[in-house]
Amino acid sequence: MNAVSKPANNTRIVAILSIATALLLTPLIASQFTNEVRWTVFDYLVAGALLYGTSLAVEFVMRRVTNKGKRLLFAGVMLLALFVIWAELAVGLFGTPLAGS
Repeated sequence: MNAVSKPANNTRIVAILSIATALLLTPLIASQFTNEVRWTVFDYLVAGALLYGTSLAVEFVMRRVTNKGKRLLFAGVMLLALFVIWAELAVGLFGTPLAGS
């Protein structure tokens, strides 16, 4: 048997994680120019966990699920969950204790 394996294509994961990093750097850069953005270390940790966790979960689905319809559905549900959690943490969309309300 041939022991040479095909190298994994990591272009997509690099792009996804780069976008997550750019999104996470946005408030850091904004805080250098205005006092309106005041994130703590905890804010960055939570945002990083949400962004990188969702990014890696979407990449996992993209690699493991072969049916394009199911792939789109799973990725869409994960992104929707990210947006709802983010909105709740940012402005208290539902008024749960997570948002501090």
